[in-house]
Amino acid sequence: MGVPGFTYFKPAGVRLRELDESIISVEEYEAIRLKDVEGLEQEDAAQKMNISQPTFHRLLLSARKKITDAIVNGKAIKIHGGNYTMTGPGRGPGRRMH
Repeated sequence: MGVPGFTYFKPAGVRLRELDESIISVEEYEAIRLKDVEGLEQEDAAQKMNISQPTFHRLLLSARKKITDAIVNGKAIKIHGGNYTMTGPGRGPGRRMH
């Protein structure tokens, strides 16, 4: 899993200090990316993330709920934290927990 290229989204025309945030973990981001962008089935996506399918399903539901809350209620979306392993070109494996 790599770090997302963008980690903060906010409604246009609203000052940051006026916004509540919906915080999505990197794992939740990756679940959304694999399922909704890559179009993988939950079992295949869970395998890519090295987690169980029920855990993947919980991450997916949680991410979707947070994103929906942010859109409906005008909150910023921040992708931050979690417990994940970094992989990909130019990155050695490592652990990061927040």
